[in-house]
Amino acid sequence: MKRTLLPAVLLASALTLAACGQVEVADGATPGGPGDGATTAASGDITVVDDQGREVTIEGPVERAVVALSYNNEFVEAIGAGDRVVGVDRGTVNRVPYLGFTEADVVGESIGELNYEAIVALDPDVAIIPRNGVWQEAADQLADFGIPVVVVTSWDIDVFEETIDILGEVFGEPEGAQRVRDFHEEIVSEVAERVEGTEPVPVYWETDQPYITALPGSGFDQVITAAGGTNVFGDIEGGDAQHEITIDPASVVERDPAVIVHEMPPSADPYGPQDVDAVVSGIPARPGWSGISAVQSGEIYVTNGWATSGLSKAIATVYLASWLHPEQFADLDPADYLERWATEFQGVTDYPGDAPYVSVGGTR
Repeated sequence: MKRTLLPAVLLASALTLAACGQVEVADGATPGGPGDGATTAASGDITVVDDQGREVTIEGPVERAVVALSYNNEFVEAIGAGDRVVGVDRGTVNRVPYLGFTEADVVGESIGELNYEAIVALDPDVAIIPRNGVWQEAADQLADFGIPVVVVTSWDIDVFEETIDILGEVFGEPEGAQRVRDFHEEIVSEVAERVEGTEPVPVYWETDQPYITALPGSGFDQVITAAGGTNVFGDIEGGDAQHEITIDPASVVERDPAVIVHEMPPSADPYGPQDVDAVVSGIPARPGWSGISAVQSGEIYVTNGWATSGLSKAIATVYLASWLHPEQFADLDPADYLERWATEFQGVTDYPGDAPYVSVGGTR
């Protein structure tokens, strides 16, 4: 039978929460967890403040969870709680098949279209949904069934630590969460040390579809900056909710990037060579683009988002930094980080190496 949650008003009198990502447990709490001031316990009422600033109470331990968004599911797997996920969106099934989910586990066609009847039938302890999903609707629909909704957004660089901490506390896996944090810190610190003092290289980053680029405020803009580059569209603000915008192809020619990156949609099953080659060959063939510095020097990179957007884009950062500043990264292979993410944190047993996921300089 589904657990019955304590009324929020009673919990409010017993708990004090100071900031987003902090967690407290009402009963049986013991110090622990990677977050500052966070506490955890094997059982008891867990209260978190999610990335929308919502105070959410879950009756722990969490043994059954519905998790929407492939990146969220990657993080849950990485901290060691993947075996407690009982329902996912179709995007997760398609993008990360190695997690073993099937059609029977699908509770929504996407993060924006969930089947609440299917979720209720699974009797989960919690539903985890990203902020660009239908979390408001889900919270309303599931409230009467005592299923709390926690909003975490694993693609967002700005809230990486908070996201990992919340998931670690929700699932009672603080040590697993700390391992993920340590791996992330290892990558970003290594990159920062190596690119310090280098001359920024102008980059055009294209997401998903031709001529859709990242603006300041987006994760990809932060990737460019952290990798020792400068976004050729960094002087433009706005765009859609994820700070992306469709630009005039001629403006790329005018801004003359030294490096061009196109990230294909994430898929752990690699795209066929013909699909990647079509993108690689198509970029130089765009009208007027033959004179762009990146095209003339062959500095065109086509990647699979499963690889380069993994770990809140930390892996994209180390790849891009190695392309922008090859001398500083001569003794470091970004592929090693991707392999560790795949095998150590995602449990991939038949990892094929990075060649199917990253086209370097127009070659595979």
